[in-house]
Amino acid sequence: MPRDTIFALSSAPGRAGIAVLRLSGPRAGVALESLTEAGIPEPRRATLRRLVEAGEEIDQALVLWFPAGSSFTGEDVAEFHVHGGRAVVEAVLGALGRIPGLRPAEPGEFTRRAVENGKFDLTQAEALADLIDAETEGQRKQALRQYEGALAVLYDGWRARLLHAAAWAEAGIDFAEEEVPEDVLARARADASGILAEIQQHLDDSRRGEIVRDGLTLTVIGPPNAGKSSLVNALARRDVAIVAPTPGTTRDIVEVRLDLAGYPVVVADTAGLRHAVEAIEAEGVRRALERAAAADIVILVVDGSASEPFAGLSEAMVESAHLVVWNKADLPWPAPPTDIRVSAVTGEGLDNLLDALAALARARIDRPRESPPLTRARHRHALIEAATALDRALQTDEPELMAEDLRLALRSLGRITGRVDIEDLLDVIFRDFCVGK
Repeated sequence: MPRDTIFALSSAPGRAGIAVLRLSGPRAGVALESLTEAGIPEPRRATLRRLVEAGEEIDQALVLWFPAGSSFTGEDVAEFHVHGGRAVVEAVLGALGRIPGLRPAEPGEFTRRAVENGKFDLTQAEALADLIDAETEGQRKQALRQYEGALAVLYDGWRARLLHAAAWAEAGIDFAEEEVPEDVLARARADASGILAEIQQHLDDSRRGEIVRDGLTLTVIGPPNAGKSSLVNALARRDVAIVAPTPGTTRDIVEVRLDLAGYPVVVADTAGLRHAVEAIEAEGVRRALERAAAADIVILVVDGSASEPFAGLSEAMVESAHLVVWNKADLPWPAPPTDIRVSAVTGEGLDNLLDALAALARARIDRPRESPPLTRARHRHALIEAATALDRALQTDEPELMAEDLRLALRSLGRITGRVDIEDLLDVIFRDFCVGK
């Protein structure tokens, strides 16, 4: 059945110099001719046209035409690059909506059609969303590598080899009485063993790809009034946490996202660590310790001007820190400074602290590997399923059970790129896409 032709604003909403409206589907050419009162322009060449409805000019726009097969979605696609005022955009969208056979696009529907039409696979579609959402250089590079097919090549390679192994296993069952090599099952087992080892190595990546995508978690802990909130505000270059001389001001966890040398970092300010009598403060301390236990990096902030900087802190708290920061360098110190010395008030030492944090981030994320990193929990779950099935296949001596487990592993790998169960996955994958993409 012929598909609807969809349209949407593909650029960001709001006032801008240019707004891009995109159409995709069998009536995209009809809509283009209707609004411009002219023929379809040369493919992939911007052409200046008047946009007209019922004889009234709406705007002057650059019009582009991408015929089916050589467009983003694989269907006929038209684009209108209009002036970015709200009234102009609303007028063009309204005019498109009054053309028979056209309807507004659902979120992610353009990309969904591209996947369904074989323009790229699900890992590339997810990478496109990550590329749009990228806020740091590290996120941009990782998303671009995946969008160019790095993960698809890796997973499709495993799938092709596993298909070969499964074929040998099936041959050993179906043609046991025929003239097939006696070692077919041994060949299948060897292939499966090699693939399993590669998948396990790929999984053993300390979640570095997911960390780049979602952000490295950095938790700031320390005793009350050590200047934790002031330091977080100084790192963020804005007031994100309340600062007061009263001990125990911070009760709940306060988060701020930072770009640290190209790496996304989620910094969490926490309650001061001490024995709290009051119930709310005690809950804040409990949450601080829980957050520190789950963090990728823990910074311990102490007051360098205090006579006992580590008072109230257990040995385990101090040892859990990846970095000890001595704050209040602008005040007199009773002892020589150690580790990193900073002043959240004057900014002294902040550059050294940022360099140290960047080094910790690099050590956590930058691990040279030949294969691209995993970027989503969905991929990890499917790979664990595939590895589990392969392990079962290698443990059994029954050819039928081995062949079934190889099929299950194939199915799990195929679900990552969308080669099987695609309808079940599409709604989940594209649910969070923006309209017009």
